Amino acid sequence: MKALQARLGLAMVVLATAVTASSQTAGITAVHEPVPAAVSDAPAIPVPSATPAVQVLQSFRESDVKFDVDHLMSLLRDRKHEGWVLAAYPDPKTGQPLIGAGVSLDLPARDHPQRDPLNPNPFIEPASAELWQAAGLEPARLNQILDDFHQKLTLWDMHAYRSHIKELPSQITEEEANQLLRIAIVQSILNAKAYCRSFDRLTGSQQMALSQLVFQMGMNLEEFTLFLDLINSPGVPTDRSSSVGRSDGIAAPIAKSVSAGDVAYWNGVQKSLIQSQWARLYRTRAVSVIAMLDPRYNQNPHMAERRVGAVLRPAVVHRRRGRSHASSQLASNSKHAGKRSGHAHSKRRA
Repeated sequence: MKALQARLGLAMVVLATAVTASSQTAGITAVHEPVPAAVSDAPAIPVPSATPAVQVLQSFRESDVKFDVDHLMSLLRDRKHEGWVLAAYPDPKTGQPLIGAGVSLDLPARDHPQRDPLNPNPFIEPASAELWQAAGLEPARLNQILDDFHQKLTLWDMHAYRSHIKELPSQITEEEANQLLRIAIVQSILNAKAYCRSFDRLTGSQQMALSQLVFQMGMNLEEFTLFLDLINSPGVPTDRSSSVGRSDGIAAPIAKSVSAGDVAYWNGVQKSLIQSQWARLYRTRAVSVIAMLDPRYNQNPHMAERRVGAVLRPAVVHRRRGRSHASSQLASNSKHAGKRSGHAHSKRRA
């Protein structure tokens, strides 16, 4: 009997020990078990789907043009063209926020109808937010940059803001600025095709020139009616051509084609831009762009620019020399205001 009691007692001790160990193990497991995260009641931030404009921009292939897109990007990063700022800054004419090489940040989507029945290419005028999305950048970043821009405008006027451009901390990286510039160039190329029905048959330098004009002027290029009429004359860009003079001194094409050896036609196209207010106000930029329309440009770019520079005179700047001079200048400005108001300005940057 004593032996049986001893065995029962030993069994009870073992069972108690096992229960205690099990309780301790359960306690340790409970301490290390992760706590489920609380489910937020806040609505999820909607991720914008690709709009038709974004899809068109992203479907572009560099083989669609005859020039090097990277080369155009390097030109537009040059200060004599658009410049390069990695933070939002105000356009000197409109005050609207720009970034990178002068890409707009707050433009709405706009309607730009194709009025040329012979041109099947539509205009692409997406909102700045769509360009931002097409470049692969986060929409929330754009909102933050715009908020910061408008906050700075409460501290500085536009001129003071521009005086601080070199001091602004970067809001996007070099890579992001390049992505945004590239997609803005793609938009310019697509719209250049919509402006010029024979874009695909232009030379590479001529395609680049027209794309630059669109990049700088946007929808304002519509106002250059003579230029657009000339580049859309029947059969403009193929292999051979001849041209005749017009009463206004500008050559107009009449043949079915234009050759690189016959410069008279393209001289007329160039002259239509040289005579514009845009070319006189932004002479350095204009010389570079207009020279690219010369069929001989690839043979000697520097000489092509010299030929344009020789006939393109800068705008006359009148300096005030006193009250009487200021009064006469004001009268002169008033007299010619109507003429100046009709000229286009760059939509992106001066």
